[in-house]
Amino acid sequence: MTDPATIAALKEAFPELGFSEFRGETRVVVPRSAVYPVLQTLKEKMAFDLLVDVTCVDYLHYRDAKDRFGLVYLLANAQTNERITVRTFVNDPESTVPSVVSLWKGADWLEREVWDVFGIRFSGHPDLRRILLPEEFTAHPLRKDYPLQGLGERHNFPVITRAES
Repeated sequence: MTDPATIAALKEAFPELGFSEFRGETRVVVPRSAVYPVLQTLKEKMAFDLLVDVTCVDYLHYRDAKDRFGLVYLLANAQTNERITVRTFVNDPESTVPSVVSLWKGADWLEREVWDVFGIRFSGHPDLRRILLPEEFTAHPLRKDYPLQGLGERHNFPVITRAES
């Protein structure tokens, strides 16, 4: 649960944000241009010192979706146990957001994972390269337009033989 004072301070600092609450969990919708300043404020002024996760949702084929991708940051304050979800939306071909590795070192691998499987770029990331798939892999398999059977790239993967035990 997020402290109402935290929400009020965030609304005052960033009046363009959208807020909602469900079962005691606060969600904030942030324009892409303001995502870094909002996350920086949450960390430095409101003590959300723990980046729990960075993930993405592909809204392709959703009836009422205006944007293709929803980038989701889950934050926590380790002292007060407050939690907040920050969401921003991006679209192709400009699916780039600022990296938050400078705020939370743990964002390094989380952002690399989102880049690898969804293709969302993080500008300013110190080492944005694939983390789950081989570098030769050209697609992003968690996008909804990626075929379930793949694009025939499996035959290009090196064969790994394991020693008999």
